[in-house]
Amino acid sequence: MKKKMLLALALLMVVATATFAAGSKETGSTEKSYRIAVVPKLTSIAWFQRMEVGVKEYAKATGVDAFYTGPSEGDGALQAQAIEDLISQGVDAICVVPFSTEALEPVLKKARAAGIVVISHEASSMTNIDYDIEAFNNAEYGKHFMDLLGQITGGKGQYIVTVGSLTSESHNQWVDAGIALQKQKYPGMSQYGDKIETADNQSTSYNKVKEVLTANPNIAGIQGSAMPDVAGAALAVEELGLAGKVKIAGTSLVSVAGKYVKDGTIEMISFWDPALAGKAMVQLAVKVLNGEQITTGANLGVTGYENLTLNGKVLNGQAWIDVTKANVDDPAYAF
Repeated sequence: MKKKMLLALALLMVVATATFAAGSKETGSTEKSYRIAVVPKLTSIAWFQRMEVGVKEYAKATGVDAFYTGPSEGDGALQAQAIEDLISQGVDAICVVPFSTEALEPVLKKARAAGIVVISHEASSMTNIDYDIEAFNNAEYGKHFMDLLGQITGGKGQYIVTVGSLTSESHNQWVDAGIALQKQKYPGMSQYGDKIETADNQSTSYNKVKEVLTANPNIAGIQGSAMPDVAGAALAVEELGLAGKVKIAGTSLVSVAGKYVKDGTIEMISFWDPALAGKAMVQLAVKVLNGEQITTGANLGVTGYENLTLNGKVLNGQAWIDVTKANVDDPAYAF
């Protein structure tokens, strides 16, 4: 009798174990089974190479199949083609930093129709997304550059602004907010010419800024948006002997523009860590795939993205960093 009872209990345990295993498989797509693509504006510059580091770290730490792909140059059509390829592969989610929001709306609509979760970054006005995640409030970020330029120029003189593209949404939000602040707070300043497009290319920034400064050496300030812009502008300023006279501030990385911050040609660079932004995008995609409710206060467990504010489809974090001569050598920013 005892042998029969023991045998029955053993069989019951086997059945229970098998049922649990079957249930686990049936319920789900576990996080580790998701295939999530991250598509940057372009893969060939330091900013997005740093983002790739974050994506790889996330994949290694979690087991999620998160991977990095996209064009090597800033081109909306090439980025759209990369996303077409991902749709055909049947990925679970696409996290994208659009070079051109207009170019990507149709293909992202197609992705969502195929049941693919879409998370964007630096693209808060996009329609065909589940959510857009921003490192901060874009208007406030742009204003803080202009506020600095206004203060260090004494609120006088002409300035120029650069953007990667007229279709790069966040860049235009930054400079538009800066220009609006200038008109309100620094009436003695004025914008010279139109926005300068650099295609997120340091050589293009250098050439175009040098051309403007050669035509008008009385420019007092430069507000740069794409990561390479201020480094290209600083080189032009130094070659023309205008260092110290032309004040420069904008988005960049210490690895790209730190030397110009150290020698005083650039007054300040600001950035958010692209590696953390990459992790935040993928983690948000996982939460959406898991069916979690996304609300204000959401915590992605990524520095700067622990207490998000939700407005429509847009989530804002608190992740920007300012670097000047005072902290340019901080090893925490050495990327």
